Amino acid sequence: MKVEFERYKLKKRRLLIGYLQLAGSLGLLIGYYAYPLLAMIASAGLALLMLMGVGVRLKIKDPIIALLPALTYAFLCSYVFFSLWKELMV
Repeated sequence: MKVEFERYKLKKRRLLIGYLQLAGSLGLLIGYYAYPLLAMIASAGLALLMLMGVGVRLKIKDPIIALLPALTYAFLCSYVFFSLWKELMV
């Protein structure tokens, strides 16, 4: 993974991104069982991280197949966010 972050030119932000991903996953897990608002916020944050990952892949001109996992996760997190939005805001 270190090599990949060097290729993305994000070597200095590797730990920050990792911690944000862990915080988002914990937020989803805890939010699912106890605090739906936390899950909604976590899913929005993870969707944003994944969309930024897609942007990085586009910027470094990776093939389309390489950005599909990040794009898929962005859509899944967005789906979770909007599902929770409908449930909590009604």
